[in-house]
Amino acid sequence: MREQDVRAGDRRFRAGMSRPSTTEDDWWLGILWVVDDEGVISFREVAPSAGPPPDPPLARLGPSLAGSLSGLILEENGRLAIRLTPVAPPDDPRRPWLSPLAVRAAFKWEPMRAAAMRPNELAETVLTGFRRSVEALSRP
Repeated sequence: MREQDVRAGDRRFRAGMSRPSTTEDDWWLGILWVVDDEGVISFREVAPSAGPPPDPPLARLGPSLAGSLSGLILEENGRLAIRLTPVAPPDDPRRPWLSPLAVRAAFKWEPMRAAAMRPNELAETVLTGFRRSVEALSRP
């Protein structure tokens, strides 16, 4: 999958995604990340210029990503079937914005919506939603 350009303020990065897989219980899994020329950046690199908000970055990234994939994610028992976890936890749990900007993502899709999309189209939609959600982290 081709990386996508990420703009955070006046900085430029690239968002990428591993080849997704599907589990036996229909969870669609992938790893998403943001890099610069030196490797995976930290969430701090895309935080607002005034500094990171007090809540952890995934508390902002998750709802934004879910919103960007609106109508595509399955709702189960009144909750969207989306799970995001950091690939690596921060060295200091009190400073979550210093962890690498790489997440494990898991989704269950609305069957009819997902069936109407080719696998690469679905993956591209997820990567685009992730890129936009990362860009939104830099806004206050």
